[in-house]
Amino acid sequence: MTNIQSEQIVLRAPEPEDIDFIYELENNPEIWEFGNTLVPFSRYTLREYLQTAHLDIYTNKQARFIIECNKSSEAVGAIDIFEFDPYHNRAGIGVVINNTNNRKKGYAKEALKLLLKYCFNTLLLNQVYCTITADNEASINLFKSVGFNVTGKKAEWIKTASGFKDEYTLQYFRNDYNNL
Repeated sequence: MTNIQSEQIVLRAPEPEDIDFIYELENNPEIWEFGNTLVPFSRYTLREYLQTAHLDIYTNKQARFIIECNKSSEAVGAIDIFEFDPYHNRAGIGVVINNTNNRKKGYAKEALKLLLKYCFNTLLLNQVYCTITADNEASINLFKSVGFNVTGKKAEWIKTASGFKDEYTLQYFRNDYNNL
């Protein structure tokens, strides 16, 4: 697959050299809640993942892109397509910027814009969606800023150490993308 890029970032396939970055990302307990993760990933498991990451999205039903800053060539985050459903033409999207030094620089927003273009123009999806806990205002605002709308709420859906949290579903439809 060709890299997907803008002036600020490039979305590229994970490489074996990304193992340390992905290991750090996946094993950051501060973001486990967002990915429904409860245990760390081993380097072995992540190497196995990287060996199959190149497979077609129609085979894996998911795809991960590394978000790389054009200026520094530094990996700053990841953006995923998951639960890819070619029959119903929909998929979930998730994005994470790895550390606070790289947040609030526009990387996530730019990555979402690029991924939406890929989802609607290349994969020909009808819709994409995400789920976000109700208290994660930064993520809700991020997704809304590129055109997602809150379409549902699941009460007390996510269990955390401090109790249950509500979760919102946000969707973005192809028709809305075409009307921009």
